Amino acid sequence: MEKNTLFYVILAILAIQYMVHQFLEYLNAKRFKSDLPPELADVFDETEYRKSQQYKRTNYKFGVISDGFSLVLTICFLTLGGFEWVDRLTRSFTEDTIPMAMIFFGIIMLGSTLLGLPFSYYRTFVIEEKYGFNKTTRSTFLSDKIKEVVLTLVLGGGMLALFMLFYQSTGPNFWIYTWVAVGVFILFINLFYSRLIVPMFNKQTPLEDGSLKSSIENYAQKVGFELQNIFVIDGSKRSTKANAYFSGFGKEKRITLFDTLINDLNEDEIVAVLAHEVGHYKRNHIIVNLIVSLLTTGLTLFILSLFINNPKMSLAIGVSAPSFHAALIGFALLYSPISELTGLIMNYLSRRFEFQADNFAKTTFAAPPLVSSLKKLSKKSLSNLTPHPAYVFVHYSHPPLIERIRNLKA
Repeated sequence: MEKNTLFYVILAILAIQYMVHQFLEYLNAKRFKSDLPPELADVFDETEYRKSQQYKRTNYKFGVISDGFSLVLTICFLTLGGFEWVDRLTRSFTEDTIPMAMIFFGIIMLGSTLLGLPFSYYRTFVIEEKYGFNKTTRSTFLSDKIKEVVLTLVLGGGMLALFMLFYQSTGPNFWIYTWVAVGVFILFINLFYSRLIVPMFNKQTPLEDGSLKSSIENYAQKVGFELQNIFVIDGSKRSTKANAYFSGFGKEKRITLFDTLINDLNEDEIVAVLAHEVGHYKRNHIIVNLIVSLLTTGLTLFILSLFINNPKMSLAIGVSAPSFHAALIGFALLYSPISELTGLIMNYLSRRFEFQADNFAKTTFAAPPLVSSLKKLSKKSLSNLTPHPAYVFVHYSHPPLIERIRNLKA
């Protein structure tokens, strides 16, 4: 197998990213025994705090093993000619560009899914089960995996085929047409995710009439938020952890409450959580995130268009016959450091937005019920209350609980 300089650059990128990631994990793990800040002393009692520490340590050790396995597997696949083997296997079926790419990525996706299955199973049925979170049955777990694969094949395969059609028909300008198509797809998913995708995995039912619904509607009317769709999702089908989210635009916008959230929080706390979600909408965070995502996608596609025809991109993953699909993987691996950088920016922006949404809830509803709800949710999920600042900077899309509480009490 012929190897070029970019091949060794990819190996270096994989190794450096792994070492940086593990160093951050180590720094974060060193903080597991830190004393809780006074503002959080009431979240855990001594027994619960020990349980949360053990849960974090268990996940840390599991992450070291699973990440290490992934790195070794990827390096072996690269150095032993795995991509070359898949490429030759693909070419034995067809030489037509688009079907060839579909088969190539299908084989890699199937292999990745099967190899990752034991780790996903262990996390769900051993770790989450041990600490009382898991409610997923084995049939639901298997059904979810099958649905995820089908969705990936249909949506991902469809976008890839369209991508390559643009590449074949428009030449160097393919990235512009692909950018528009991706933008339309992202907008469609944002609008209809809850209506089309969620029902494949969860049951959603309108919130029943009663005191809670009235409180939510009264708050929405007070802040001028037109709201007709309030749904409850059966999150307890898979986990005891609670959540709520806002989705869609215009007539398609809806608020979704996990049934676990309704069980764990009182009425004022639920309204406070929803006030936070409404704050995201009122402060145009959804629009800003959409625009930033589209700009990032456009930049990535433009840079891709500069390199996709270079045979060295295929050689970078050890594939001797230049092709669009091999070059796409080579580019993705080489581009990953830039993706890490844009991820840092997105996380920083997201943390700022969380503070703004908290402030909106504090101003339009009240701070105390939001503080108490955040504490309850953190306790319920055994979350890390003392994360390392460097780990937060790189990985957190939400500010740590202590920062949010201090902001709400300011």
